[in-house]
Amino acid sequence: MTLLRKWLILAHRYLGIPLSLVFVVWFVSGIVMMYTGGMPELTPQLRLNRLPALDISRINLTPHDAAKHAKVWLPADSVSLFMVTDRPAYRLDTTTVFADNGEVLGNIGAATAHTVASQFTGHPAEQIQHVGTLQQPDQWTMTYDRVMPLHKFRVDDGLGTELYVSSSTAEVTVLTTQRSRALAWIGAIPHWFYFSALRLNQSLWSQVVIWTATAGCLLAVMGLLLGLTQARTPYTRWMRWHYLTGVVFGVFTLTWVFSGLLSMEPYAWTKARGLELPRDVLSGGPPDLNAFPEMDVKTWERVTGGQAVAELQLTRMQDESYYVARLIPEHLEAAKSERLHQPYYITGRAEPNRLVIAANTMTVKDDAFTVESVMDRLIAATPGMPIVESVMLDEYDSYYYSRRGRIPLPVLRVKFADPSDTWVYVDPHMSRVVTSVHRSNRVERWLFNGLHSLDFGFLYTSRPLWDFIVITLSVGGLASSGIGFWVGLKRLRRPFLRRLSEGSR
Repeated sequence: MTLLRKWLILAHRYLGIPLSLVFVVWFVSGIVMMYTGGMPELTPQLRLNRLPALDISRINLTPHDAAKHAKVWLPADSVSLFMVTDRPAYRLDTTTVFADNGEVLGNIGAATAHTVASQFTGHPAEQIQHVGTLQQPDQWTMTYDRVMPLHKFRVDDGLGTELYVSSSTAEVTVLTTQRSRALAWIGAIPHWFYFSALRLNQSLWSQVVIWTATAGCLLAVMGLLLGLTQARTPYTRWMRWHYLTGVVFGVFTLTWVFSGLLSMEPYAWTKARGLELPRDVLSGGPPDLNAFPEMDVKTWERVTGGQAVAELQLTRMQDESYYVARLIPEHLEAAKSERLHQPYYITGRAEPNRLVIAANTMTVKDDAFTVESVMDRLIAATPGMPIVESVMLDEYDSYYYSRRGRIPLPVLRVKFADPSDTWVYVDPHMSRVVTSVHRSNRVERWLFNGLHSLDFGFLYTSRPLWDFIVITLSVGGLASSGIGFWVGLKRLRRPFLRRLSEGSR
C-alpha cells in the first residue's frame, strides 16, 4: 500500500465518522422534505382566505386623504386596503391608516392581538391562550424580526395550533400546528441547520453550512477514489456493504452534496447579476393616490357581482391606475370553519377570484396587456440592447416552472443579447416582470435544482416515477453513510477498549 493510499484511507475514515452522521441526517430529512416542504409558514393564499370581507360602506377616506392623515409624503410603493381589527384600513408600505377616520395604527397590546387571533382562527376567545410577547425571534419566527414584537397564542383546537400576531401590523404573521412543527424538526430544520441559536447569526450559519458541505464533497471524492483503488481488496461483512453501496451511490452522493453547497452561493459566479431593468419599467411608477376616487358601495357591488372582497391592491400598470381585487371564494364563505387548515391555492393558469379594475372607469379589465405595449416599454428601458427573441409561453419551460402551478401562465419570455444573456419573464395580465434569469442562473439551475432535486423536464412532472428514483437514490446514499458511520464507530471502539484493558492490568 502506497503512503498516499494509506493517508487517503485514514482521512476518509476519520473525516467520515462525524460527516457520515451528517449525511444520514441530510438524506432522511431530504426524503421528509419531498412531501412536507420547508418551515411552517402562513402562505399568502391562506392569509387571504382568513381575511374578513372588506366593509366598503365604512370607508370614508380616499387613499390620498389617508396618506395626508398619516403624513406619508413620499409615494408608497405598496398600497392595499383590507380589514384590520374589524376596521377598513390602508396599508401604505409599512404604515397602517384606518380608512374610517384616518387614525394611524400604533403597536397593539395583547388584548387586541387576542381578538385578532380569535377572528383569524374562527375559534372563541376562551379557546385561545396568550403564551407571551416575543421581543426576539424564536424557532418559527426567525425571518420576521421587522414586525417584532410578536404576540404568541396557543389554540385549543386539538391540532396544537400556535400563531403569532404582529404588534405593529395587527396581522397574523406565522401559523404552525403540532404536525407542521414535528415535520419541520425531522425535515427542514436538520436539513438546513435551521436551529434558531445558529440561524439567527446569519454569517456564522452560512459559514457552517458552506464548510460542512465542502467537507462532505471532499469525503465523497475520497470515497470514490478509494472505490477505484481498493477494488481488489477482499472486504467482508459491513465493510463490504459500505464499499458496494459507496461505489454504486457515491456519484449521486457527491453531486447531491455539491449541489446543496451551491444553494449557499459560495462562489462569485453564483452571485452574478444580469440585465438590470428599472423597477417601474412596466408600471410607470408607484401608485398615484389621487387617481383613486371615493368608494361607492353600489358601484363595487356592480363590479364584483355582489361577491365579498378580501383585499384591494392599489397599483399602476403602464401608467394607468388599477384596483386588483381579491374576492372571497364562495365555497370558503360557506365553510369558514374549514378554511384554516385547508388553504385555497392559486393556480398558475389564472388567479381565480381576482379582478383587475380600472380606477378611472370602474370597469373590469378582462384582457391582457398587448405584447406590443410590453415590448415597447422594455425596448425604451434598454436603449441599444438587442432582443434575440420574444415569445408567449402557454406552458412552463426549463427555467420558469412550478410543480404546483403557483406562478402565472401565460407568460411573455424576452431574451436579451446583453453580456449575461438575460431572459425576462413578464406576466401580461398584470404587466409586471415575474422573474429574470441570466447565463449563470441557468447554469446554476441545472447544477442545483437538476442535481439536487432531479428537476429535469422529462422527470419532474412524471410522478410517482420521480419519487421512486429520488427515494431509491436517497436510500442508497443513506445506506452507504449509515454503514460507514457504524464501521467508523467500531474502528474507534477498538483502541478505546484496548486502553481500558491495559489500564485494568
